[in-house]
Amino acid sequence: MTQQAIVAGGCFWCVEAVFRQVAGVSNVESGYIGGTVENPTYKQVCSGATGHAEAIRITFDPAVLSYGALLDVFFATHDPTQLNRQGNDIGTQYRSAIFPLDAVQSAEAETAKLRAQKDWPAPIVTTIEPIAPWYPAEDYHQDYWEGEGQRNPYCLAVIPPKLAKLKKGFAERLKD
Repeated sequence: MTQQAIVAGGCFWCVEAVFRQVAGVSNVESGYIGGTVENPTYKQVCSGATGHAEAIRITFDPAVLSYGALLDVFFATHDPTQLNRQGNDIGTQYRSAIFPLDAVQSAEAETAKLRAQKDWPAPIVTTIEPIAPWYPAEDYHQDYWEGEGQRNPYCLAVIPPKLAKLKKGFAERLKD
């Protein structure tokens, strides 16, 4: 039986590209969570005015990839020490956040955050936020790296280093 996890670590194109490579992950959907506007658009979220984070909803098999291991990948493949930004993407929509779906995930998120701190010289600022309505992003954002992202200079600059970190630190967790 599959489970789901929702995380935000900057631009959802970049986080989605990482998790599509991880064994045990059957689906990754880009979307918006944690804001005040129903059914927000990309343009609204990018303005920073809605309070939503660009996030991904991951469907995974816990027999192959535990929630804790999923969070270890999350913390290692973005910079969880940057408040409301990732690199040149600045604003609350790019915050580092975990949205646990139940009390078990909430406890594991706290544990994973503590476990990850040893790998970062600055304090981790990733928030653990209450579950909120999930809004899938527009179709053209889904599986972006495999299509348009290969021609997008931003993606070409940001995603390959994230994938290299994934391959270096989690080779045993990659899909064949």
